Amino acid sequence: MNRRIVVPIVTLLAFTVIAVGLYLFQPWRMFTSSTVTEDIPSVTETVTPAPTQSGQPSVEPSEPSAEPSPIAPREILTGELISHEHASTGTAKIIELADGSQILRLEGLDTSDGPDLRVWLTDAPVIEGVDGWHVFDDGAYLDLGALKANKGNHNYAIPPGADLTAYSSVSIWCARFAVSFGAAELEGQV
Repeated sequence: MNRRIVVPIVTLLAFTVIAVGLYLFQPWRMFTSSTVTEDIPSVTETVTPAPTQSGQPSVEPSEPSAEPSPIAPREILTGELISHEHASTGTAKIIELADGSQILRLEGLDTSDGPDLRVWLTDAPVIEGVDGWHVFDDGAYLDLGALKANKGNHNYAIPPGADLTAYSSVSIWCARFAVSFGAAELEGQV
């Protein structure tokens, strides 16, 4: 075959393979990191003084005015992250807020950055080692959204009406390559 035709074709194919590889694997993410630190949301409740017989609140001028006081959230389920495809540490907690809403909280998270990382509640068992890397999309899962950062403390809203008894674990899931970066078995009482 003519060399003038082969060289440009091979060059074009090489650039295409490199471009697709860069898009899929995003190797620069091995060197990037981001941190998000969110507080646990709280709901404030206004404490109103008890009414008197006249129906009006009894407030003496010497009494301080009623101030909103935060209502403490309640931990329902918790678990420690174990490493799968990438070294991962931290704690996963499902927390019920005073208004009845629920969040998944990742505390002290430290994992690798990667393409298309998601936070999932799943019904899959957490298995250590390579055998546990690919089990989380085999059954039921609830996608709580994109991982906000690979380090820090994050909150993820759980949709109202979600049946938490149907899920037993949390996975930081790489949707691009269908692999778990890390996972936690959830324990406690729903």
